[in-house]
Amino acid sequence: MARYITITLDKRGVSCRARLLDDEAPRTCKAVWDALPQSGSAYHAKYARNEVYTLVPPFAEPKPGRENPTITPIPGDVVYFGFEAWEIGNPAYGYDEASEAHSDQGATDLAIFYGRNNLLINGDAGWVPGNVFATIEEGLTEMAAAAQDLWLRGVEGETLSFARA
Repeated sequence: MARYITITLDKRGVSCRARLLDDEAPRTCKAVWDALPQSGSAYHAKYARNEVYTLVPPFAEPKPGRENPTITPIPGDVVYFGFEAWEIGNPAYGYDEASEAHSDQGATDLAIFYGRNNLLINGDAGWVPGNVFATIEEGLTEMAAAAQDLWLRGVEGETLSFARA
């Protein structure tokens, strides 16, 4: 039986519904499902293009490792990244001091992709593959409009939340 999560831009009041890809990414789906709900400051991608994400404390033990990885996510992909502290805490990235990006434990990045032509590359680190663990089946158009608004008007005060549906 399929499992679903709800992903919400809280301040904007926009949600979408995504189906977990249990067959393609079972370890990642289990780790995320067991750790829900998760919520944190929303960010719009600087390098990847059409991505909105949040950084939360690492929650997967053991870490899921690579499964169903991509460096070219498509619209509707929901992606898990596990970052070590050295990979994400670079001051040039602009995260405020209270951000999970500066945690000694590193951070988990939960991301949604809302448009085409994404490429997961970072000028400092190179390719950054992520695990596609869910696909948005409802509300992608509304989420894409809200994400574009984040890009145009800023992310200050916005949170991105993930919960069981």
